[in-house]
Parts: sequence; C-alpha cells; structure tokens
Amino acid sequence: MSAHDSPVPSPFAGLGRGLDRAVTRGMNTVTGGAIAPYQSAIVRIGFSLTWLLFLLREFPHRVELYGPDAPWSWDLAKQLVAGNHAFTVLLWTDSRAWFEIVYAFAIVASVMLLLGWRTRTASVLFMIGVLSLQNRSVFEGDGGDNVIHLMAIYLVFTRCGKVWSLDRRLAVRRAAKAADVGGAADLGKATEAGADPVGIALWTVFGVALLAASLAGKLSTGWALLFWAFWLIQAVWWAVRRVAPGEPHTVLDIIADIVHNGAMLVIVVEVCLIYSTAGWYKIQGGAWQDGTALYYPLHLDDFSPWPALSHTLAGNDLAVMLITYGTVIVQVAFPFTLFNRRVKNVLLVAMMLEHASIALVLGLPFFSLAMIAADAVFLPTGFLVWAADRLLRRLRPGGGRPAAVVHEQGAAGPEQDVRPEQDVRPAGPADPAVGPPQTGAVT
Repeated sequence: MSAHDSPVPSPFAGLGRGLDRAVTRGMNTVTGGAIAPYQSAIVRIGFSLTWLLFLLREFPHRVELYGPDAPWSWDLAKQLVAGNHAFTVLLWTDSRAWFEIVYAFAIVASVMLLLGWRTRTASVLFMIGVLSLQNRSVFEGDGGDNVIHLMAIYLVFTRCGKVWSLDRRLAVRRAAKAADVGGAADLGKATEAGADPVGIALWTVFGVALLAASLAGKLSTGWALLFWAFWLIQAVWWAVRRVAPGEPHTVLDIIADIVHNGAMLVIVVEVCLIYSTAGWYKIQGGAWQDGTALYYPLHLDDFSPWPALSHTLAGNDLAVMLITYGTVIVQVAFPFTLFNRRVKNVLLVAMMLEHASIALVLGLPFFSLAMIAADAVFLPTGFLVWAADRLLRRLRPGGGRPAAVVHEQGAAGPEQDVRPEQDVRPAGPADPAVGPPQTGAVT
C-alpha cells in the first residue's frame, strides 16, 4: 500500500456510530425527566375513580363482601394469607369496628389519589386500601379487581401527580406568589424553605403506625421492609429538599424520574401482556371459534341487565361472529401495533368501545372502567391535553380557558421561569411527585 492510499472504511463503522447515538438518546430520555406525565395522570385518575365508585356502590353490601359476614370467612382468609403471605390489614383483627375503619380509610385514600392531593402519600395509602380489601376476600371481583390490584402497586413508583392534580395547582400558586414577592431568583429558596405541617403530620402518623405494626408483629418481614423503605426514602427526600436543595436534590430528582420511567414501562408491558395472553388463550379454545363464548353469557341472568338487548344480540348470528372474531383479532394484534402509531390508535379506540359495550350489555361496569383506565396509558399526549382543555372550558363559567391548563401545556406562566433545581414541588415529605410537566412519550 502506498503512502497515498487511504484505508478502506469498515462497513460496521456507521452502524457503531448509529448505535452510540441511539444509546445516548435513550439515556437522555430515561434520565432527562419523567416521561408520559399526562398518561400517568390519567391512569391515576382512572383507577382511583374506578375503585372509589366500586366502594361507594358496594357500601350497603360491604360487610358481606369483605367484612365479618363474608362467605369467605375470616378463618379461611387467615389460612390463605398464612400460605401466600399477601398483605391485608383486615386480618389483624376480626373486629367490626376495625373493618369499618379500614373501609372508610380505603375511600379516603381513593379520593386523595383521585384529586392528586399529597400524591405520593395517597398512592401508598391507596395501595394499602386496595390490597387490604381484595386480599381479605380473594374471590370477590369480576376480573377488573386483578388489574386494579396490580396498578395500585405500580402507581406507587410513578410521579403521577405532575399534572392534573391539586399538588400541581398548589405548586403553581406558590411559585407565582414567590415570584411576585421576591422574584425568580428567590423562588427556589421560598419553595424549599416553606413550612409543610400537613405533610410532616401525615408522614409522622404513618411512621408511628408503621412502628406500632412492626413491634406488634402484624407485618411480615418483606412487607415491613417495603413500607419502611417507602418511609425512609420520603424522609431523606424531605431532608435533602430543606438542607441541600442544590445538587443533592437534583440527583434525587433524576433517580425519581428513572424509577417513574421504569414503572411506566412496566405498566405498558403489563397491559400488553393482559391482551396478548387473553387473545392467544381464546385462539386455543373452541368456545371462541364457534361463538359460544359470547352466545351463552348473553343468556345468563347474571350478565343480562337488559335482557331484550342481550337476546336480540345473541339472536343475530352475524353480530355474534363479528364480535367474537373481532375481539380475538384486536387482542392478539394490539401489542404488535405499538410500532405503528396510527394503527395503534385505531385499535385502541376499538378496545375502549368494546369495554364500554361490555359494561352496557353484560353489566360489568367496574371491569370495563378498569380496562379503559389501563388502555389510557397508550392515549396520545396531544389528545389528552386537548380533551382536558375542552372539558375544563365547559366546566369553567364563561367558557374561558382555565389557567391551570395554560400552565400545564407550557404556555406563558409563572412556572416557565422555574429551572430543574428550582422545582415548584411543595416542600414537604408528602409531595415529591409534583413538578413541571415533561413531554409525553407514550403516543
């Protein structure tokens, strides 16, 4: 080879550079902020609302479902939990008063999470309420309870109060007030140094209750470690925000974003698994091949709130065939459509309409609400923002555009001057989940 000859470039050089850029973009996405804040918020609202409506609807029958008069007796539940180590505070005592307290606690926690007030605290309390009731009577439910059970755990690890929450609204107001009083330069100091007696009281009570339960031996080792980890992490977060609001706070914020992003990925995978396993299971069964899987339930009294509608639908062979095969095709195909946004959105609408039909025709409203709430994780960010804007326009007197929506969409507002190290989250042990929204990644 002469001195003027240039070496032949490797055919893998371009591939390596492209891979490096892809990895860099991926790392920036994972660590650059909480992805899909609007999707996490709609999932939070959907599941808390579904569980709240279920608790209120079954309030007259609560004792027969989860209380002392339940067919699944306290002793049977005790034996089952001793084997599977599930968590439920209802088995700490068989007192009727204790059951009423836990049921009321579950309702209050659902309202807190629905409104997004003290979102981090509310998510933990919501999980405790869901697990306590469902693990007390494991045979109560229509399938939607299993989805709520899983999502209640996943939501604890998300920052689902970044938008559409009271936490966010209060944070924006505090930011605006601090900017008016001391200017943007003093915003971080005003936010971090503000007293938060409510947050401190909540986590103090939680800590005392956790200590009492641990000393009394009510918690298994695994659950005790998990709840103490939640409490200690929150205590560290609060201490760092007050004592070292600079770089240490930024590091914790990045870690929280990474955990949130991982939890959102788990939620997406979970929903895909629900549909794919259900679809492939249906393919293997003869009942879904000959249409009897739909035909016979339409003749059952327990699943016929509108008998005339059910019988009319069951009597139409073409409708039964289309619904049966359409359900299987949509469920099997949906996970694969995530690679094509337009096809995914079409099937997403089809699945939501299917669940709405199940609620109407088969009388399973809470199952349908739970599945629609799970499907909402795939809704495009633009649609969610547009829908919220339109809804609040109608609710607002005079039809004007609500200031909260303007702020959350990134229009001119007080929070635009807030830098990452000057987060507008309330300074307190109960609210690490509130902050300026990021661009949604689930589209």
